[in-house]
Parts: sequence; C-alpha cells; structure tokens
Amino acid sequence: MRKESKHKGWNEIKTNDSWAIFKIMGEFVNGYEKLSKIGPCVSIFGSARTKPDHKYYQLAVDVAQKIVEHGYGVITGGGPGIMEAGNKGAHIAGGTSVGLNIELPFEQHDNPYIDNDKSLDFDYFFVRKVMFVKYSQGFVVMPGGFGTLDELFEAITLIQTHKIETFPIILVGKEFWGGLFDWVKTTLLEAGNISPKDLDLIHLVDTSDEVIDILNKFYDEYRLSPNF
Repeated sequence: MRKESKHKGWNEIKTNDSWAIFKIMGEFVNGYEKLSKIGPCVSIFGSARTKPDHKYYQLAVDVAQKIVEHGYGVITGGGPGIMEAGNKGAHIAGGTSVGLNIELPFEQHDNPYIDNDKSLDFDYFFVRKVMFVKYSQGFVVMPGGFGTLDELFEAITLIQTHKIETFPIILVGKEFWGGLFDWVKTTLLEAGNISPKDLDLIHLVDTSDEVIDILNKFYDEYRLSPNF
C-alpha cells in the first residue's frame, strides 16, 4: 500500500498531464490578453541576487529610466535584484512597468515597482518565456546566472533560426560578459558551430546611453511589432 501511494501509475500520470493542458492554456490566454495592451516594451534580465547597493543594480535602474524616457515600457521577471531595479527605473520615469513573476522555492517574490494591472504570475517557465519574447522589442541582459543565460541563448537561437523577428540583444557589463563573448567568438566560431553573422545579433556595452543608441538605431530602420 505504501508503495502504491508513493508512485503514480502510468495511466494516472497521463490523465494528470491531460488536465494540466488547461492550466497551461489559461496562462497563455491570460498573458496574451494582458500583454497585448502594454505597447512597445524592452525586457531587462539579470540576477535576482543582486543587492540594491551593487553597481549593476544602479545601472539597471538608469537603463530602465532611459528606456522609458525614449518611449518604451519595461518588462522584467517581476522578482528582486536586477528585476526590481528594472521595474524601479520604469516606475521612477513614469512608464509602463511589467512583471512576469514565477513561483519558485527561493529567491522569487514580487517587487513593489510593478504596475498594479501589469503583474502576472506563472507556474510554467516555458509560458513565461514566450511572453518575454513575443512582446519585447529588445533584450537588455544584465549580469545574471543560469536563468539569465537561458533567456539570452534562447532568444539568440530563435532569431538565428528565423522563428521570430530580429530584435536587439544587448549585454550590459563588458567586464562580466567579455569572457563569455570571447568564448563564443573563438571556440564556437572556430569550431564551425555558428556563423560569423550570428555575432552581429549580440551587442556588448557598458552604459545606458549605449543601450538607448542601439535601440533607437535599430527602430529607425525597423517597425515596432510583436515578434511572432
């Protein structure tokens, strides 16, 4: 009896999977309905562990403020650290501040700088990532961990394979990102695993002014729209 209570049978697992589809659909529908109304935004990614007195937190606040001042809203993962800094900058500048929060056993909680009507909660990472990509006009990637790298490389892959429209991917912090970018330029490129033109998808900068310059130059040439 104990064994049977601990381990679900194959048919029970299949049944639970079928019902989970409705929850997944609900997250997609809710996300589409809310985010389709927010207008052009830029997503800011980075570590949830970055403290408010850290230079990258302060830089993220400045980046977000300038993004809003140039006509965009800001989307973050809704949590603490760099995410909080992004929402804080957007809030200070009086712009759209969106938070796509997710239930996690540690680190994640809503920050107080998200607009009341623009805070969404997700159980599924893959649904949340679709929302980031569909409605963002650019990715600003601050120093972060595995989650940040996940978002970064998925976006590059989707653009590289023409599954979504091209948009700027901007790595902020040459000191932090330089080693990774060098590895991509040497190891990946020299092995023939990427093409030289793939490197053009990534911009490496240090300042908020450089971020804005890249966004403005890109959208002087291309129109603002959802990415798929």
